[in-house]
Amino acid sequence: MSGKKLAIIATKGSLDWAYPPFILASTAAALGYDVEIFFTFYGLQVVKKDLNLQVSPLGNPGMPMPMAMDKWFPVLGTAIPGMQSIMTMMMKSKMKAKGVASVEELRELCQEADVKMVACQMTVDLFDFNPSDFIDGLEFGGAATFFEFAGEADITLYI
Repeated sequence: MSGKKLAIIATKGSLDWAYPPFILASTAAALGYDVEIFFTFYGLQVVKKDLNLQVSPLGNPGMPMPMAMDKWFPVLGTAIPGMQSIMTMMMKSKMKAKGVASVEELRELCQEADVKMVACQMTVDLFDFNPSDFIDGLEFGGAATFFEFAGEADITLYI
């Protein structure tokens, strides 16, 4: 153990935003960091047992579009019903073809590497989530719980 600590606050619940906290956490853990991820608001979606994560091209101007759609397809067209499902399917297909691990696989890697994962209790209560909907090993705590760790962290990331 290097004694270094990485604290991550995960706030996003879409497919594309599920990857950064798990990739960074598992990499840091492999490098010997002590890692904690605090999932709050929409970030709680990525620690549910049953994932139904989507990617939305709407309001995401940096997203590379297939078939150079960003050059000829109007932005408003990304709001067409069903477009989010199509884009999600295309993104998952591309990730699989490129050998990118799934969110579930990355999450399991973090669990195996003893990354501490904490769900924001206030958000769980706010959205009336059932604690049994979340993955095993997830802890529940408030901001103060996170600050106990983050206050000593060498690196803190807000994702």
